[in-house]
Amino acid sequence: MSALFVAGTGTDVGKTHVACALIRALKARGLAVDAFKPVVSGFDPADPSGSDPARLAEALGDPAALPRISPRRYRAPLAPNLAARLEGDVLRIDDLAADCRAALAGAHDLLLVEGAGGVMSPLTDQATNLDLIAALDLPVLLIAGSYLGTISHVLTALIALRARGVRIAAIVMSESLDAPDLVQTADALRAFERETPIFLAPRDEAWDAGELADHLAKGF
Repeated sequence: MSALFVAGTGTDVGKTHVACALIRALKARGLAVDAFKPVVSGFDPADPSGSDPARLAEALGDPAALPRISPRRYRAPLAPNLAARLEGDVLRIDDLAADCRAALAGAHDLLLVEGAGGVMSPLTDQATNLDLIAALDLPVLLIAGSYLGTISHVLTALIALRARGVRIAAIVMSESLDAPDLVQTADALRAFERETPIFLAPRDEAWDAGELADHLAKGF
């Protein structure tokens, strides 16, 4: 079974938007795909419908899968380690990695493991998303926004990932609201990053991620 870690250059750059579209495109191609988000914060158990795991479950066509997709859910909209502490819990990187490995053991053509926040965002008191990526030894689908300053954030994230020996399967620039032109921004990024293919994700729920799905289906 193959797996990808869906990582962001920051918070709220469109990781779940891209992951959901990719799930739909892969399913349309007859592939068995699943999603796992090891920890989520800012989760309202009284109204989970708009949460990241609920959106992933909907894309999979299985709304009841939310607890399986995100087994560690915390209310406060803070970094996961801080949100967990408010509920008397302590997150440990070994536990998060074990959760992911259990999900990886499923019989699927592709598992998308979605991080929380950016590449260097804390997950525990001592570990970041990058530490989890390295522990799992997974290639990364890197999601960026199209806002002013995103090129610096993408290039910085790429340096951090490659310093840990992480392979980048693709970069997706997800359209930010009230931002510079998406195509122009992506073209500007390509002048600095020629090694990895860059795809565009308009901020449209009807966006078809077919081109990205075809690229990933070829192997990474």
